[in-house]
Amino acid sequence: MNPRLEKDGPAGPSSTRRAFLSTTALAGLSLSADSLSAAGKPLKNPICVFNKPIQHLGYREQAELVAELGFDGIEGTVRKGGHVEPEKVEKDLPRQIKALREHGLEMTIMTTDIDSADSEVHRRVLETAASLGVKRFRMGGIRYSADKPLPAQLDTIKNTFADLAAFCAPLDLQPLYQVHSGAYRFGAGIWDLHSVLSQIDDGNPGVAYDIRHATVEGGLSWPTEFDLMRPFFGAVYCKDFVWNDSDGRPENVPLGTGRVDYPRFFTMLKKSGYEGAISLHMEYMDHRDPSLLQDAIAAIRKDRETLHELMQG
Repeated sequence: MNPRLEKDGPAGPSSTRRAFLSTTALAGLSLSADSLSAAGKPLKNPICVFNKPIQHLGYREQAELVAELGFDGIEGTVRKGGHVEPEKVEKDLPRQIKALREHGLEMTIMTTDIDSADSEVHRRVLETAASLGVKRFRMGGIRYSADKPLPAQLDTIKNTFADLAAFCAPLDLQPLYQVHSGAYRFGAGIWDLHSVLSQIDDGNPGVAYDIRHATVEGGLSWPTEFDLMRPFFGAVYCKDFVWNDSDGRPENVPLGTGRVDYPRFFTMLKKSGYEGAISLHMEYMDHRDPSLLQDAIAAIRKDRETLHELMQG
């Protein structure tokens, strides 16, 4: 386990992660007696819910619902079209955080479209969030250009990551990059993301490890990528999919009904000693249609029950 990544956000020297990576490399895939013992116990990680499907609710109403559903917090959208618009972050984010705390909740993860520290709006979002006690945020996705050499693009991405991590370090705020499937998506193949993160010394960027997307891209090899990226885990995302017979593309489905091997995944997570947040994503309904709000809430409730059962297994 890497407590610097999972409990306290970016606190602590970057040498801690280098030492962890070195130890992991030397130890291979061996597990300590303590981790093997812990593997037989239910996971007790903090659970949050991605609030995109319930953005039609006001901050207080949403907080009340999230608490009633049994979550510890939310993964809240602070991005264009999100529950908090970036340009209004100083006004609206404090209102949302206040509503959450009044119901015993936290903004476990802040989801953004931030891909660098160059934008004045991005810097205001990060500084405001940090002042309110937010500890980690999901970055915006990065895409490769198909008509340029990939190695040169990786160098640019690494420099952008390094600058963003350095900006966030004194704010005690950890950038997380989501593992996401798709052509020309940086990080879809995992190895490129690992290459970039392992070269950054100043700050503490990490990974929002999305097992649905990792399974889409990794097929049978996802456990290998899991082991590779485990030292960088700052959050874990849970959702499910099937392959659509008509077009061959992945299609989101209720948790536990698709292709993700959750029994194996949670067994590996337990053995690894992961104690960080798990975020539930319900993305198989159209969140843009307010008339589907009650159906979306029912779906989240069911997925939350399924997640609890999977984590106990």
